[in-house]
Amino acid sequence: MRPVRALRRAARREWCPLLTTVRAALTAGRLRAVPMTVAAVCLTALLHALQNRPWGFGVVHSLGEVRAEDPLWASLLRTPLSLFVPALDLPVWGALVQILLVFGAAEICLGRWRTLLIAYVATLTGTLYARIGVALGPDGLFGLPASDAQVVDTGPSAAVVGLAVYLCYVHRARFTGALVIAAMVAEMVLKNNLAGKEHLVAIAAVLLLCVRAPRRDLPRDQGLRPGSGTRSGAPPIRSSNLRRGPTQRTS
Repeated sequence: MRPVRALRRAARREWCPLLTTVRAALTAGRLRAVPMTVAAVCLTALLHALQNRPWGFGVVHSLGEVRAEDPLWASLLRTPLSLFVPALDLPVWGALVQILLVFGAAEICLGRWRTLLIAYVATLTGTLYARIGVALGPDGLFGLPASDAQVVDTGPSAAVVGLAVYLCYVHRARFTGALVIAAMVAEMVLKNNLAGKEHLVAIAAVLLLCVRAPRRDLPRDQGLRPGSGTRSGAPPIRSSNLRRGPTQRTS
């Protein structure tokens, strides 16, 4: 029983700050607490439906298709939308679940604009790395074969990984963050493809953001005593604050 209790306490320390924040916001506002996430899920589903239509495929990929061989200005213009264009070779439900869970938690804990900023930085870093990797060639440590310049690079995976690492950092979920990074390293070793390397580059970019993370991103309940519902000596949170979630900022 002792190992079970120890594991339970470790899980509570790892996840309690994040889950408490998310649960309080969703209890108070339900889906109104995550309007940006709901919009992102709907946009991804819409783009998936459009690109599976003969008349919509060209439209979606003209606006959101990113490849390393494209002109840089075109890639920069398409990158924001490419984040929500699901990859054709992967099930769309996976992208929708990733956005709903990770974007939702980030929107509650960080605010919608900081969530979008981190997601865009992670996606853009991976997109720019693809160009550099192809230029380095397959012989370099971080190089890529020339054929990767023609790979369509879309989907929310880099943004999801980046947001997950950032959330783990600000909520001090060190084991979970290390597990996410280890999984991405294993992906690169096993598959050694463009997506795997882009995920690692996105993580590196987000880790730099973590170093400069503003103090307001840190969870307000880090000073909780074990088993306590409020900080030591601090008054309980008023219900009027729960409409935006206990740690959500207005941007």
